[in-house]
Amino acid sequence: MKIKVFIDRPILAGVISVVILIIGLIGLSQLPIEQFPEIAPPTVSVSASYTGANAETVQKSVVVPLEEALNGVENMMYMVSSSTNTGSARITIYFRQGTDPDMAMVNVQNRIASAQGLLPAEVTRSGITVRKRQTSNIKALALYSPDNSFDESFLNNYLKINIEPRLSRIAGVGEVNVMGADYSLRIWLDPGKMAKYGLVPTDITTVLDEQNLEAPTGTLGSESENTFQYVLKYRGRYEDEKDYENLVIKSLASGEVLRLKDVARIELGSRTYTYIGEVNGHPGSNCMIAQTSGSNANEIIEEVDKVVAEISKSLPKGMELVDLMSSKDFLDASIKNVIKTLVEAILLVIFVVYVFLQSMRSTLIPSISIIVSLIGTFAFLYAAGFSLNMLTLFALVLVIGTVVDDAIVVVEAVQAKFDEGYKSSYLATVDAMGGITSALITTTFVFMAVFIPVCFIGGTTGTFYTQFGLTMAVAVAISMVNALTLSPALCALIMTPHVIGKGGKMSFSSRFHMAFDTAFHRIVMKYKTGVFFMFKHKWLAGVLLVIAGAGLFILMKTTKTGLVPQEDMGTIFVDVRTSPGTNLEQTKVVMDEIDRRIKDIPQVRIFSKVTGNGMISGQGASNGMFIIRLKPWDERTGDEDEINAVINEIYKRTDDISSAQIMAFAQPMIPGYGVSSGFEIYVQDQKGGTIEDLLK
Repeated sequence: MKIKVFIDRPILAGVISVVILIIGLIGLSQLPIEQFPEIAPPTVSVSASYTGANAETVQKSVVVPLEEALNGVENMMYMVSSSTNTGSARITIYFRQGTDPDMAMVNVQNRIASAQGLLPAEVTRSGITVRKRQTSNIKALALYSPDNSFDESFLNNYLKINIEPRLSRIAGVGEVNVMGADYSLRIWLDPGKMAKYGLVPTDITTVLDEQNLEAPTGTLGSESENTFQYVLKYRGRYEDEKDYENLVIKSLASGEVLRLKDVARIELGSRTYTYIGEVNGHPGSNCMIAQTSGSNANEIIEEVDKVVAEISKSLPKGMELVDLMSSKDFLDASIKNVIKTLVEAILLVIFVVYVFLQSMRSTLIPSISIIVSLIGTFAFLYAAGFSLNMLTLFALVLVIGTVVDDAIVVVEAVQAKFDEGYKSSYLATVDAMGGITSALITTTFVFMAVFIPVCFIGGTTGTFYTQFGLTMAVAVAISMVNALTLSPALCALIMTPHVIGKGGKMSFSSRFHMAFDTAFHRIVMKYKTGVFFMFKHKWLAGVLLVIAGAGLFILMKTTKTGLVPQEDMGTIFVDVRTSPGTNLEQTKVVMDEIDRRIKDIPQVRIFSKVTGNGMISGQGASNGMFIIRLKPWDERTGDEDEINAVINEIYKRTDDISSAQIMAFAQPMIPGYGVSSGFEIYVQDQKGGTIEDLLK
């Protein structure tokens, strides 16, 4: 189809652009919003519990059989396992990028099924949990009692019963990890009394299995001529402490009955005593929310916020549910700033175009091209399964100056025909397009050829920048279509030759344009003088080229590198590790001392303290962590309020605490790559020695 068709039929050209706009707006309304594209490899988490076992026992009896069964599962890259002295085991399997996380989880479950016969009966009975989830958390919540009217055990139990199930049902939530223990009946055996009556702990567990159970009891009268039929039921499992106290263990020779309360103390407490949680110095319980692979963090957090708002309305008096961390806060602020930059760039480009073209009619044509190209790109983003994120929006900001070029070339070509003496805008447009059509197509394809190869880069970098490159390429392609259809049609309709006024007082616009043309002409003459000078001194051009190349090489070697820069996301993690073997109470003493020193930092909004679990060091009595949420960015405008300055202040205030290793770090920029923005190193022992040998 010749370009003249669109010049002759401007309505057809207009319809094409309107269709592009409509499809783009529909795509924009459906696009998900997230911080970065999904680049983290899919992960599947396997967890099991062997109550009462130490870390070495868990490793040998649980982790090793599971690892042997899981090794080599389809598309697996590697796996990392850990076991603790509390009897818990966790294996995280990392899969290659592009792997379907649902199929990965199914394959893992099939492998685990083949290994269950090798596991201890207690582990199999309690169950093995398999979840697809990312290794980092997108949100952290805390339930605490500001007036200390509820203790930590009650808050943990309330969070697990009333809040965790509702959060787990949200689509895209991979795991809700509550850092606290369930309510549990504790039976404390008295060794002296047990020995007196010749009892061992297995005797007590046998009594519990026999007398504290749910069982079918059947019916009466189902096959008789009686009038009524009765469904039998009995009490089932006990619920009160007194019921357990009165359990009969055995009858004595004297005729008396030995009950459980005679040899043990029974109380309702926690299943484990491995955590101590506080929020702003008050009893509290934390939960960390991780997303599933391939899900949209922004949509998940929006749903979580809705559920949290509903839950907060029904909380008992004296409880409060607060945010400790949310990646959406930084995302919203970032998207807002990028959109602001996008609008500013559009206005700046339009102004620059007007200054050079010196005609509102001529400026209107490139301005329309910008709008059509940018909005039309959203349709491609939706069709390709992309999202509105920092990279795609950044690409749109950068491409503004490029998508306007094709329309400017068309306008300038028509204006050049006017300068040659053409009076008819139709003839000027037809002749101008005949000379620049091939050039427009060629330059557009060359530009696209620069960015499309990004799609073929492998690994994390290629996945990360694919959306960036394709967004730029498609936006320029749409601008070419617009320059070949709507732009020439508008030129033929609205452009007119410049008319130089004769006599009379000139307007401010005319005087500004004359002054600008004069100044610009002087700059062009100086530029020509410089070009002629370089023609006469070609050796100088060669020397400058060599210097520029050497400078580029040196700077590429010395400049710091990174995938993305670290930004202030408003959350700080502090990992605390005391000496190995330190018990929970002594670790809490250190945690309380850190609490006392950092609680009055002016930039801190709220913070949570967990003793018994570290953000990096993991679960253990000698570990602890703080989750510190800073005040909003508009309240932290000075250099001392920046997140790195706050981290330095934390180090400054805790530097003299020699009884613990303290590490403060910011929330990671890219979700799914761990809890920090750094990297992890694993030292692997291939000789089969002990852990002590490896430490040496």
